[in-house]
Parts: sequence; structure tokens; C-alpha cells
Amino acid sequence: MKSYGLSRVERLSRKRDFERVFREGRRIDLSYLRVVYAPNGLPWRRIGFAVSKKVGPAVVRNRIKRVLREAFRRHKEIFPPGCDLVFIPRREVARLSPEELAQELAEVFKRCPDF
Repeated sequence: MKSYGLSRVERLSRKRDFERVFREGRRIDLSYLRVVYAPNGLPWRRIGFAVSKKVGPAVVRNRIKRVLREAFRRHKEIFPPGCDLVFIPRREVARLSPEELAQELAEVFKRCPDF
């Protein structure tokens, strides 16, 4: 049976990759989320999460990451290819469904001048 999760190449996991995105990347601020993105020189997109403990306890932080991961997995086409994305959520993002989140992000990335 096919797995519907993210493959290893679609995830940011190294500290130096996160640091490069934060150093070289551009930022998009929403009321419930900040997205930092930078080109990665690869033909695919990669995502990472930076969720502060201020957002809530581990249960809340993990749920937020699951919702964001699911929005990314279902709607990869809205994100620019060849790009690393780091999501920095705020507490309010926990109230959104993956579909609502994907719709908001699609509108933002359509207006994005870089891609």
C-alpha cells in the first residue's frame, strides 16, 4: 500500500538548511503564520517547521505541524518548485483546517512576485 506522507527529500531536517533559509529567504507574514522561503536549487519543494513553545504545549504544537504538513501534502502545486519553505505558526493557526490553510496560502503565493 502506498504511503501518503512526505518523502524524506521533501523535508528540511538539517540545521544548516534552516539557517540558510532564514539567512537568504524572503518572508510572508499572515495573521496566523509566517512563511520564510528561499530557492534550493533542486527540482522539488522542501518544508520545515519552527514552532515555538509559546504556541502551546506539545499536543498543540504537534497538531499544528500535522495540519500544516497535510495542507502541504495535499496542495503541493500551490508552492513554488525548487524552493525551501519554513513555516513559523502562531497559535491562531490551530483553528484552521488544512483546506482553509491551503486556500489562504494559494492566494498569497499567487501574488508573490518571486515565483
